[in-house]
Amino acid sequence: MSDAGRKDFSDKMKEEITPDSSKSTQQKMKETVTDTGDKMARGIQPDDQKSAGQEFADKASRSHDREVHGSSGGSVLDKAKNALGMGDKK
Repeated sequence: MSDAGRKDFSDKMKEEITPDSSKSTQQKMKETVTDTGDKMARGIQPDDQKSAGQEFADKASRSHDREVHGSSGGSVLDKAKNALGMGDKK
């Protein structure tokens, strides 16, 4: 079960388990689009407004993304603000 407007956990697991070599181009494109939308939603909604399961999944996903991509952390919204010069000034 996932929060409204989010990619269902069971769908994510099925996509991860299924090898890319057995997916059609259409399936791969759909996964890319839905993954991007889910990551955007993950960054916009604060963790304290998520169900416990969604919060856990999002934290795990952010941790994985930081390890794989070397990100400094922060939400999508924070990164957008910083790019526009509207971020927190310390």
